[in-house]
Amino acid sequence: MSALPLVEARGLEKRFALATPWLDRILAHRPRRFVHAVAGVDLSIARGRTLALVGESGCGKSTVGRLLVGLLAPSAGLIRFDGRDFDARAGRRALAPLRRRMQMIFQDPYASLNPRWRVRDIIAEPLDAFALTRSRRERMERVAELLLQVGLTPADAEKYPHQFSGGQRQRISIARALASRPDFLVCDEPTSALDVSVQAQILNLMMDLQEKFRLTYLFISHNLAVVRLIADEVAVMYAGRILECAPSSLLFARPLHPYTRLLLDTVPDIDRRHRSRSPLAGEVPSPIDPPPGCAFHPRCPWAFARCRSERPELRAAEGAYVACHGLEEGRIPV
Repeated sequence: MSALPLVEARGLEKRFALATPWLDRILAHRPRRFVHAVAGVDLSIARGRTLALVGESGCGKSTVGRLLVGLLAPSAGLIRFDGRDFDARAGRRALAPLRRRMQMIFQDPYASLNPRWRVRDIIAEPLDAFALTRSRRERMERVAELLLQVGLTPADAEKYPHQFSGGQRQRISIARALASRPDFLVCDEPTSALDVSVQAQILNLMMDLQEKFRLTYLFISHNLAVVRLIADEVAVMYAGRILECAPSSLLFARPLHPYTRLLLDTVPDIDRRHRSRSPLAGEVPSPIDPPPGCAFHPRCPWAFARCRSERPELRAAEGAYVACHGLEEGRIPV
């Protein structure tokens, strides 16, 4: 992990209160219940690098992304951006200089674009919000420049989102994200809704833009083949916590945590076609009532008594950071 990260989170938590009627709770003598979406996440991303956040659906990946850009306020923990504390509960004016430097690309490019707006207005929304242009002409020139950067044409500015394909709509979303000249982009499964050939085009575009503008990415995905292509580091998330974080090449060559190993066994690989694979049995535990100890222990083939009672912390191991009692005690072969 970088000594001077652009983005850093420590002890990040997010709890959502269940919408149970107050009178029902009082009559049933039940306490208020919460969904523990993020349960103590530590991560850091160096400037110009890509950290991929992977895991099964419902593990809290998207919630982490929304916390880091201020779309959600954390229940606990600290977020720092370029050395400054970032608290989504602070006033809009106080956070404006930092908000301009971070943007988000969403999973569904059609749902994230206003169907009633022309493309020029969609892309120019950050320009207007942060007062980044001084005249209508400058605004249109900037929109045309952004369209060219993502592989579209200035004439596309007059069209509506429904007139584009899925890949083109995602290019519009990327152009909008680049409008404020951000340093940090949260990419929430930006290719999962696209065809495979279009996915490759969007990934190549994102890597080219990262090199050109020295962008920093949090890339959220469940597609490990895509992650292997784009990520510098990978953080494996399960039930609201990070279980393993390692450089991408190391994690794919030698995964350490039992969950990471089982997750990688689900990835098709022609070089490993004769190797026996262990199916990933069971379900992600309920975030309303998470199990004690290590959240993965109900599905772990190496779990023992300590795993069921004591929550493991991330520790340095073999060039990675891993939260696993079995690895710490040498019971799991490396």
